[in-house]
Amino acid sequence: MKNLFLFILFCVSISCKAQIYPLRTYTEVPANAYIQDINNELIPYEGTWKGTWNGKTVYIYLKRFKNYFTHLENNPYYNDILVGKFKIQDSSGTILFDSSNLTDENAKIKGSRFFSAPNTRYTLNYIDSDFCNTSGNVSISFTDTTKTKLSWNLNFRSNMITTDCQYYNTGIPEVLPKEILLTKQ
Repeated sequence: MKNLFLFILFCVSISCKAQIYPLRTYTEVPANAYIQDINNELIPYEGTWKGTWNGKTVYIYLKRFKNYFTHLENNPYYNDILVGKFKIQDSSGTILFDSSNLTDENAKIKGSRFFSAPNTRYTLNYIDSDFCNTSGNVSISFTDTTKTKLSWNLNFRSNMITTDCQYYNTGIPEVLPKEILLTKQ
């Protein structure tokens, strides 16, 4: 009887374990599933990326965040994503914008998914509460076979600036470039 109970407990514990799906899963997954970077597709993106934009030096720091919880109400699940942080310096080295000290959970740039057509690219979401919730979608893709050059394209969403925004009269500063070629450091 004791062995039967242990066997049933073992079977129940195995069936309760989250189902694992590969990163490029584009169908709905069951609640509490884990979309995992099984093939380590995010690793080549990790690291420090540097570029020049409007006389400024741009540093983008990308890191794989394992087991990120999506918090979706109807179907919460876990997945591996890239998180991004940044530092922007002017030509004299003065830091203009810096999110590099934020925790991964609070990063302003968080990954979404891969797209394959017309070329392979990874998309991320950008939301910046420090600048009146400026937001947009970032698309990154490698431009060379050695994966040391990265194309960055940021498409801003339409943002309505309200009177409580500190930039209401001046306009929100352009924190990140819309397009830039980054080199892995």
